[in-house]
Amino acid sequence: MDAMTLLREDHRKVKKLLAKIESTTERGVKTRQDLFTKVKQELVVHEAIEEEIFYPALKQHPKTQEIAMEAYEEHHVVDLVLPEIKGTDPKGGPFAAKAKVLKDLVEHHAEEEEKEMFPRARKLMDRERLIELGEQLAKARETARTSFLERVAGMLRP
Repeated sequence: MDAMTLLREDHRKVKKLLAKIESTTERGVKTRQDLFTKVKQELVVHEAIEEEIFYPALKQHPKTQEIAMEAYEEHHVVDLVLPEIKGTDPKGGPFAAKAKVLKDLVEHHAEEEEKEMFPRARKLMDRERLIELGEQLAKARETARTSFLERVAGMLRP
């Protein structure tokens, strides 16, 4: 699988989870908490693999350097919103409002990558390089997921 296919799959997964959060009501506290935990895990892992593997490959090319730098900044904004949501009562309206803002940010970021960044990357890198990056992303994703789950489990231990 090439890099863009793998990243698109991640985008779709997170978008679905965010849409599910948006469809919840204030009575669905447990559902909201569970969905938010999944969203956070997916975003943390996705950001890590993009920032460690994909964006550095793009920064090497003058035609994709600027868009890669912008993507790092968009990740930073998402990272500012995540703890705010975590610190918000899932029963209240502010949780839904912050989750909506997160959804808008993620959708904008994914659309920009898919419509601007990915086509530029396809023009600059041959198929072999894109598959190589995809393999690196897949390995890094599994490592990052394991690491995330271990950190969460460590926080839950007495």
